[in-house]
Amino acid sequence: MEFIKYLIDLFLHLDVHLNDIIIQYGTLTYIIIFVVIFAETGLVFTPFLPGDSLLFAAGAFAAKGSLNESYLFFILAGAAILGDTANYWIGHFIGPKIFHKENVRFFKKEYLERTHRFYEKYGGKTIIIARFIPIIRTFAPFVAGIGSMTYSRFIIYNIIGGATWVALFLYGGYFFGNIETVKNHFSVVILMIIFISILPGIIEFIRHKYAKRIEHSAD
Repeated sequence: MEFIKYLIDLFLHLDVHLNDIIIQYGTLTYIIIFVVIFAETGLVFTPFLPGDSLLFAAGAFAAKGSLNESYLFFILAGAAILGDTANYWIGHFIGPKIFHKENVRFFKKEYLERTHRFYEKYGGKTIIIARFIPIIRTFAPFVAGIGSMTYSRFIIYNIIGGATWVALFLYGGYFFGNIETVKNHFSVVILMIIFISILPGIIEFIRHKYAKRIEHSAD
């Protein structure tokens, strides 16, 4: 319960937490953010970590001069690309065993199945599209590694998706994060970013449920 409260506080007051980290750790902040982005994209049991919102907040602090936006871009694009690469190979080696089990500790099979449906609909572009959808973002490279895509094809989508995702949110925070209205309602903006990020997943879930209902009524 305490951990859940901490996560909620982390998301709601990301600006405060990041500011404290910068003050306390200085240049080590780059490594801390690198690790969070790497884990959020690279480990299937940590999809709950901040991704979009952290990039936006980091960009806002870079605009203040607390961090360097160029360093952030290359470091975090690297974290995103390496995270997906690690996730791909984890999926390649252990994914097939997990995919065929009903109950697996640390993550839900439902997420794997939802990501698999994404592949059926969008193909290889899933790796790029998934960058902008929490949960799916973490599971897409894992499912790709199970056998949906060759690595040579995967790495191209990975680089394009990782660099685009980081650039969009990081520079979004850099250019808009310090506008007075945004600064005064930073927590609300972060929540809006999270909501907009998960909106495609919500729409897809509703569509899937609706399609199932129609299918059952037809039977």
